[in-house]
Parts: sequence; C-alpha cells; structure tokens
Amino acid sequence: MQVSVEATSGLERRLTITVPAERIDSEVNKRLQETARKAKIDGFRPGKVPMSVIKRRFGPSARQEVVGEVIQSTFFEAVQKESLNPAGMPAVEPKEVKDGEDFEYTATFEVYPEIALGDFGAIEVKKPVAEIADADIEDMLNTLRDQNKAFTEEVERGAEDGDQLTLSFVGTIDGEAFEGGAGDDMDLVLGSGRMIPGFEDGLVGVKAAEERTIDVTFPEDYQAEALAGKAAKFACTVSKVLAPEVPELDDEFFAKFGVAEGGIEAFRAEVTKNMQRELDQAIKNSVKNQVMDGLRNVHDIELPKALITNEIDVLRQQAVQQFGGGQNIDLSMLPAEMFEEQAQKRVSLGLVVAEIVKVKELKADDASVRAMIEEMAAAYQEPQQVIDWYMSNEKQLQEVRSVVLEEQVVDTVLADAKISEKQCTYKEAIAPEAPATEEDAESDK
Repeated sequence: MQVSVEATSGLERRLTITVPAERIDSEVNKRLQETARKAKIDGFRPGKVPMSVIKRRFGPSARQEVVGEVIQSTFFEAVQKESLNPAGMPAVEPKEVKDGEDFEYTATFEVYPEIALGDFGAIEVKKPVAEIADADIEDMLNTLRDQNKAFTEEVERGAEDGDQLTLSFVGTIDGEAFEGGAGDDMDLVLGSGRMIPGFEDGLVGVKAAEERTIDVTFPEDYQAEALAGKAAKFACTVSKVLAPEVPELDDEFFAKFGVAEGGIEAFRAEVTKNMQRELDQAIKNSVKNQVMDGLRNVHDIELPKALITNEIDVLRQQAVQQFGGGQNIDLSMLPAEMFEEQAQKRVSLGLVVAEIVKVKELKADDASVRAMIEEMAAAYQEPQQVIDWYMSNEKQLQEVRSVVLEEQVVDTVLADAKISEKQCTYKEAIAPEAPATEEDAESDK
C-alpha cells in the first residue's frame, strides 16, 4: 500500500492511498469461491456452477463490497502509518475500480491541532470572599416560608401583589382574537411576572366576579414574531381572589425539611449549613469560570470544523430537551448560527483542557472520585443511597471522573495564576454571573 499526504489548508489533510491489485483481486476471488459453493442457480446443481457464471452474476457486487471494506481498513492503516489524528470522518473519493489494476482513492479530513500550552501566569483570578450574615439567614428563612405558602382563603377586597387570581381571558388585536391569546380558569399570582408587561399590573385592585379589560403592548422582542410590538386588549373575568397564607416557623414546617428535633435552632443550623454549601460551590464555580476564560484567552487555536459541527448538534439536542421538545423535532430547524459561538468556546476549551491533562499527566484516581461523590451526596437526606447509585452506574462515574480531572486542571492553573481576593456579600457571591460583554473583553486586554 502506498500513501501520500498533502496539507491542503490549515488543518485539512488529503491522503492519496493506492492499494495493490492483488489485495483486491485476492479477496474478491475468495468471496466468489465461497459464493460458488452456496449459490443456487437454475440449470446447475449446488456447488457445480461454473466460475465464469459466478463472476458474471456476482462479480461486480463482490468487488464493490470488498472495495468498501478495503477503504475502511486501509484508511486507518494509513493514518497510523503517517501519525495523523483525524478530527472527523473523511470525505472519500474512489477512482474507477478495474480488474487487475491497482485501486486508488483520496480521503480528505481535518486533524486535531497541535497545542502549545500558554503562560498560566498571565491568567488573573479574583476569588470572591464572603460570609453569611444573620440577615442573610433571616432572608433565607423568609424565602423558604414564601416558597411554601398556600392559597386557601378567598377575600372580598381588591387584589394585591402576591394574591392568586383565578381568571379567564380573551385577547384581541384590532378586534380580532389571536392564537394563544385566551385562557380559562387559570391561576395567576400577581407580581410573578408570568404574563407580558402590563397584564398583571392591570389586574391590581380587581375583585372576585369582576370583569376588566386591560390594554397592553407585546414586547418588541416577543418570541412570537407575529405579536411582537403589537397593541392588544385582554377581556378578563376574575372568579376568585385568594390571599397567600405563609406558614409559621414551627415543628410542622421544620419537618418538611427533614429536621425532626431541635426546633428553630436546629432548623437555622441546617439552613446555615446548606447556605454555606451553596456559597462554597458558588465561589468554586466563579474561580473555575475565570480559569476557563483565562485559558481561552492565552490559547489561540485553529479549530476543526468537524468538531464544531458535532458540538452544535449536541447543543441543539440539549436545547430541545431543555424546553421539553419531543424526539420528532427536526434539529436542523434550529439555525447553526444560534450555537456556533458557544460551540467554538466549548471545543476550544475541551482541546486545551485535554492537552493539560496529557502534558501534566493528571489522573482521576478512585479516592478523588469517591470524595467528590460523597460531597455531592451530602446535600441529600439519604447520602448513602446517592453514593451507592453513583458507584454502581458506570456512565455517571465517568462523568464524575471528568469533573475531577477538570478540577485538577483548575488547581494546576491556579498554582501559577495571579490570584487576588474580592470582598462581597453572600447574595453577591451566589448571584448568577452575568455573561461577558464586548466592553468587558476590551477592559481585560
């Protein structure tokens, strides 16, 4: 087998592979002989069909089948011989196959880029430093009470923010009803922000059995383009106004969170422990995100298009699952442009992280994997059940190993990075980080 390699552009390579005629012909003849022993053809006894008839009837299909298998096997032989690392499946162009002649084909594909690790010392990390104040604990207690409130008491007064209404409504634009603009006996908590701007505000003060028409305007960026920016009227009929009933901090309430003894002090201790766990995780995530952003900044890598395409498909599938889509959704309906930037970041970061793992010889040892599983399980009421589930599930174990390796990469970078502390409150520390803007990127330069 002869192999030649051509670098066509960037990461793209073209292999020209020539396979000796004997290799093809030998395998074709072998298959035709096997066929001759089994073939049933009218006018001939089994096993007595002349080879000339076998070749005429089965020769072309046998040769086509052999050529397909030879392409597959010789391609992998060739990339190993030339020490190439394909980043996707090749585009194969075979030349005409003729009896007794060498077979030649080309295979075009991208290879993984060679990565030279950048200067980790150029990465700056601002580690959040925060403590849980008594006021934070009180706010959390009130939040837990609010999350467990019930709506059981009907009131005759006008509705206020926080009340739950049961209402029916019909929306119209220029006097015409529109799709999705009606609801029947729907529960709505005023101030929840479930409806478009102006809708809930227009129902403040309404009473049970009252009818009210609300004038609103759909936002310019509304998801249904046909409604975006349009003025609409909603004719609403309210059947009930229910006031919220917030539970007391008593033993019955504590029991919902697994605190059976110790009263308010034990409950506060449990809440504080969970808040500390959340704070620690938020700080860890903030540091990790800064490290990952830093790694992207100090590495300028040419990315294989095949990997980006594959990552876009993964992101499409995740988007469908996130929004409850069914398996029958055509993923191509989601434009690739929606996911391209995120896919590029993920592919770039994945390549860099993999290179760090290889160069630094990082390992996800069993003890580290076990420790991480135990840390995650501590957030559950039955930690041992969670541990047992992870330890008996190879797919989940592999995901944990990946996270452990990722944390080791972060630690490796932090050993050289420039680290400073940033004082902040508990709420600031746990708040979701805002996406980086172009102005942020410029200020980091």
